[in-house]
Amino acid sequence: MQEVSQEHWIDIPKEILDIYRLWRPSPLQHAHRLEKALGTPAHIYYKYEGVSPAGSPKSNTVIAQAYYNKTEGVKRLASVNGAGQWGSALAMACKFFDLECSVYMAEISYDQKPYQSAFMETFGAEVTASPSDKTNAGRGILEKDPDSPGSLGMAISEAVEDAATHDDTRYSLGSVLNHVLMHQTIVGLESKKQMEMAGEYLDVVIGCVGGGSNMAGLTFPFMADELGGDRPDLRAMAIEPTACPTLTKGQYAYDFGDTAGMAPLVKMHTLGHTFVPPSIHAGGLCYHGDAPLLCLRHHKGLIEAVAYPQNPVFEAAITVAGAEVIIPAPESAHDVKGAIDEALRAKETGEETVILFGLSRQVGDRSDRIRTAVQAIMNSGAELPWRSADASRPSASYSKSVASSISRPSNCVSFSSEASGSISFGSPAPRSRTPITTQRYGASLLGGAGHRLSLAREQLDDEKSDHQQHHEGQRQDIQIVVDGRLDRLAENRDQQPH
Repeated sequence: MQEVSQEHWIDIPKEILDIYRLWRPSPLQHAHRLEKALGTPAHIYYKYEGVSPAGSPKSNTVIAQAYYNKTEGVKRLASVNGAGQWGSALAMACKFFDLECSVYMAEISYDQKPYQSAFMETFGAEVTASPSDKTNAGRGILEKDPDSPGSLGMAISEAVEDAATHDDTRYSLGSVLNHVLMHQTIVGLESKKQMEMAGEYLDVVIGCVGGGSNMAGLTFPFMADELGGDRPDLRAMAIEPTACPTLTKGQYAYDFGDTAGMAPLVKMHTLGHTFVPPSIHAGGLCYHGDAPLLCLRHHKGLIEAVAYPQNPVFEAAITVAGAEVIIPAPESAHDVKGAIDEALRAKETGEETVILFGLSRQVGDRSDRIRTAVQAIMNSGAELPWRSADASRPSASYSKSVASSISRPSNCVSFSSEASGSISFGSPAPRSRTPITTQRYGASLLGGAGHRLSLAREQLDDEKSDHQQHHEGQRQDIQIVVDGRLDRLAENRDQQPH
């Protein structure tokens, strides 16, 4: 099982590689125009996953999950959707492998983002607003709150129940679990090769965090160098919204992965499995917990975490749109905000800090609330770096590129030989001939370098064993509410023996 594999590397099957070739390797862009707009000496790079058919890195794991389920004879995949990235990618992957697809979409997102459900339905998915009357979990939630806006935790409860009650169906998860993080390491592994080709190494690597897979996929391959002692000064930053501040304000404790308590207990930074984010929040990244391996690193002080309010995040997205002519996805806008703040910090110190962040594109009509927020920022006359006294719209010029052969500028970098790994500069090969830069998932990178995967899991196992021994015969429920601050209200223990 990839979830608990002790292998350092896991080969990517040919069937998966053949689909990856549609967009991998994804480009690594040097954001010259953003640097100029900010007036910073920092060198800013972004790994652009918006070239995937679904517009986000979610495609990297969902293609693998769909393939492995297909080989096991599974007929249907059930899963969830929050802001839109995962459900869109899942529907696409199921279409590739002729699988049925059922998506439980949080009610508030279902209402706000009709084009996301239309995207999924185009690929044949059945999309259900959650909570629904299709499952016991959904009916129970609606009985308590008929007007529930839904949440990822609620949707997970429904999807897990759906999969558990149908023999031909399996549950597919887009973040949190070890195998998902491992599939995403292809992003960081490609980035390391591309940064070598650019002749630079990072000082800071930045990723947004909802469940943790995007952040881990980009940063863990670089953090292997930090943990191995080669780059001890490397900083890894996790960016999250203040509307769902799991790493910055959550409790580090065992909690359920879903609202109904059907999923296993895992140790993570959590806001409580009954947490429901504010309905006004439109920026995604709204899961109540995070990946255990990511949380362990943050708990050990290996990852910095920063939370930003929604409006400054969208202001940053407008800035990068004006400079780089890419409209970021709401999730990636958090990466952008973190990168811009680091670049401005470098401006104050005069340091040529090398920054890398992940970027996905806006797909479809993500939210009426996003459009409203962006329009309000534009109308406010906010001082955005690309604006001048006589200009109210961004310049429509593209940045220079240090990238894979998907990028077209003549100064791009391309991999010319899949076998030898040789590098050629200048005009890239046609896209249809683009070789895959990485043909293995970095399983060992989940724990750092070498056997650190085993060490990380041993730490988690030891902590879990201590917890189970101390609380044998007891069940711990952690409830946390948001009312301007986060408080741990109670640890209610059921004294009845299991």
